[in-house]
Amino acid sequence: MTEKGAKSNADWAVLMVKVRDARDEAAFIALFNHFAPRIKAFLMKSGAEATMAEDCAQDVMTTVWRKAHLFDPARASVATWIFTIARNRRIDLLRKERRPEAEDLTWGPEAEPDQADALALQQECDALGQAMAALPETQRALIEKAYFGDLSHSEIASVTGLPLGTIKSRIRLALNRLRQSMK
Repeated sequence: MTEKGAKSNADWAVLMVKVRDARDEAAFIALFNHFAPRIKAFLMKSGAEATMAEDCAQDVMTTVWRKAHLFDPARASVATWIFTIARNRRIDLLRKERRPEAEDLTWGPEAEPDQADALALQQECDALGQAMAALPETQRALIEKAYFGDLSHSEIASVTGLPLGTIKSRIRLALNRLRQSMK
């Protein structure tokens, strides 16, 4: 073990070999506690929603347990092996999301949207884009994380390191500015 309880690549490899060779649950728990939150963060940074990232991280760690016999410390570090599984699982989920379900497929041509509605929607989108661009960067970034990134205020606070109250205040100010701009 290195300073402050941090483990080295060799320490993780020892734990992984214990899981591989002896199905050591304590070693797996240590691996899980270290890697699962990092996998979730990795997946969220790559665009996954928090719940999907959480489910995927659980699935990845289950795969690590089931496929531990495939781990070879001579071929890859534990982190590389686990994050490769996570990356591949994320790709699989993205492919699955992009495949339409049978009931989602439309039969025959879709009705054309009303031109007046389409024009009004486009104008509102343009106005919102201009209003967003006029916001201070600190407020715009938080609005994007909350509404386009689908993060809760608490998640934004943990990602940015800002206090929760600051997050809420900046979002409230930004929304008020957007409302004023959109009138």
